[in-house]
Amino acid sequence: MAISRFLKRLKPQPPYAALPAPKDPVCIIGDIHGRSDLLDTLVRHLCHEPDPARTRVILVGDLIDRGPDSAGVLARVRDWCAAPAPFAAVGCLMGNHERMMLDFLEDPVSHGPRWLSSGGDATLESFGLSPYRRLPGSAPGSTLVALRDDLLGALPDGLHSWLLALPLIWQEDHIVVTHAGADPGRPMEAQTSTSLLWGHHSFMTRSRSDGLWVAHGHMITRTPSARNGRIAVDTGAWRTGCLTAAVLNAQGVCFISTPPGDAV
Repeated sequence: MAISRFLKRLKPQPPYAALPAPKDPVCIIGDIHGRSDLLDTLVRHLCHEPDPARTRVILVGDLIDRGPDSAGVLARVRDWCAAPAPFAAVGCLMGNHERMMLDFLEDPVSHGPRWLSSGGDATLESFGLSPYRRLPGSAPGSTLVALRDDLLGALPDGLHSWLLALPLIWQEDHIVVTHAGADPGRPMEAQTSTSLLWGHHSFMTRSRSDGLWVAHGHMITRTPSARNGRIAVDTGAWRTGCLTAAVLNAQGVCFISTPPGDAV
């Protein structure tokens, strides 16, 4: 059985459906991870692209953690979604790092260690909090509860609710945007949150049968790409200094990175 599955993977895949070419441009921005400096630079580049007033911008999530200014990124993106000019619209999806932060806010003892070790410590510091603070003589877990309470107090009004309301998917015709891909064996309306936030084990090896193209972040790639029904835009901004957007329009797809050029 294992051999037959292996041979099936080696079998040449049939050509996938043509890349969507929307009349009104769609711009998909990869994982930012606290790099407000790169976001500001990329937005300036995008403002000079053709037809910004007709362009819909979608961010794939993972706004926070690891980089130095998660608080600044959250503020910028929330404001940008509310006032998208010069673009037609701006939307943001939830990433697994937003989900980890929300889980920490709900149950800091159970979820705090995982989030802090995944870059949540940098997010706390961006809000002026110390993840290394210890309460003298405290019971186990009380420091995490205190950190949660401090973070709730530091969040701007309405930000917690805004994060909770972030969608997991954006779709228009044959373009789908998620954070981490999708289960290729399920229709999009039947996807699990785990697949959309954390990825599915078959996403990179099995093509969809419905012709949908899935744009995603989550998995760092040296060079952004659009092939076999997948558009990869996470170029590891927090680590590489390269934040990437994919712009789809009637002419096809182009990738815009900051600094300009290929991802490194």
